[in-house]
Amino acid sequence: MTPAILAFIVVLLIGAPVAVVMAISGVAGVYSLGGERLVGIIADRMFSGVSGYMLIAVPYFIFTAELMNQGGLTQKLIAFNNALFGRVRGALSHVNVTVSLFFAGLTGAAITDTVAIGKIMIPEMKKQGYDAEYAAAITACSSIIGPIIPPSVVMVVYATLLRDISVIDLFAGGILPGVLMTLALLVTSIVLAWLRGYPKQGATPIRVAILAFLSALPAMLVPLIILGGILSGMTTITEASGFAAVYAIFIGMVFYRNLTLHKIWQALVTTVKFSGVVFFLLATSAVLGWFVTRSGIAREAAELITTLSDVPFVQIMLVCLLLIVIGTVMDVLPALVVIGPVVVPAMVSLGFDPLHFAIVMIVTLNIANVTPPVGMTLMTAARIAQVPYERAIVASLPFYCAFIAVVVMLAAFPALSTWIPSLLD
Repeated sequence: MTPAILAFIVVLLIGAPVAVVMAISGVAGVYSLGGERLVGIIADRMFSGVSGYMLIAVPYFIFTAELMNQGGLTQKLIAFNNALFGRVRGALSHVNVTVSLFFAGLTGAAITDTVAIGKIMIPEMKKQGYDAEYAAAITACSSIIGPIIPPSVVMVVYATLLRDISVIDLFAGGILPGVLMTLALLVTSIVLAWLRGYPKQGATPIRVAILAFLSALPAMLVPLIILGGILSGMTTITEASGFAAVYAIFIGMVFYRNLTLHKIWQALVTTVKFSGVVFFLLATSAVLGWFVTRSGIAREAAELITTLSDVPFVQIMLVCLLLIVIGTVMDVLPALVVIGPVVVPAMVSLGFDPLHFAIVMIVTLNIANVTPPVGMTLMTAARIAQVPYERAIVASLPFYCAFIAVVVMLAAFPALSTWIPSLLD
């Protein structure tokens, strides 16, 4: 175990990519268990880590999101949500949140939401008198709803990596927590808008609101197509993701008429780049995961947790704290593939429901997306807003506290994660 830990720390400190860190530490760990006799298993583990049929859905989901971005979907969703909140004080702030809710069902990746929505919403919010750091904070915090509301690339990776729960249950389990996160942001946004006197907008005529809804409707059907097919049992997750990509091309070229062959090519290039990162992470994490299983680290982690407390709520909150700490220096997917094989078996052995803990873990790791010093979504939003990162951090604190309250609720009440999946049994 010691060679693997030392290799992990040294390679991470020299600034190597996380996938390389996992590969080298995994090799060191495997060698420490059985020497050259076990080294031959590394290639087999890497192949098995990316050979799952379900993983075909990952590039399809990414491709669908990119097609929607290139096809001008964001503007349609913003126009529709603006029609809903036009008369409310701080309207653009609330629109920022609700657009992310709709957009979440299309992308499944926080950074995609931040860029697509932030490039439009942040300049407009600044123009109407909102503080630049506030615009960056609300954009970054609302974008992490993306990996919680299905379809979610993070959930597909989780199901493939740990294989103790189906991706269908994860998708269903993420619906209610995603809605709770949206409501928490909305309440915080409404209170801050009232306290700070943020501007209202004029009322939207009914005719304009109806036209905005009809214009956005074809795009909003994408998550319904995906979830409807999967949850009804009519399609597998892979089939649904492929059909969603075809549907996205159709509405982008035929209905919206602004998706060109050049834009489709750009979407394909982005998909290949992002998918390559995901699959390389999964391949190297399979080696490290095999070592973790064989070495008994998960069992030792469970014993350590029980020594700290024997109260289940305290145990899961301690793990949440660990996840947030890890998330401050790693993005969501690398953090998941590094810590997942250790803490998930440990928590299951302590009696926690696998689905309940999976949702808590995914939500907590995504909150780390706005936790400094890394906080990639918050850093990206701050760059778009052209505001110092430190000011964006301060502005995000009220929303961060709202998210922590949601995590505490999810940890305390497992039914929030398991109720909807139980209806599908």
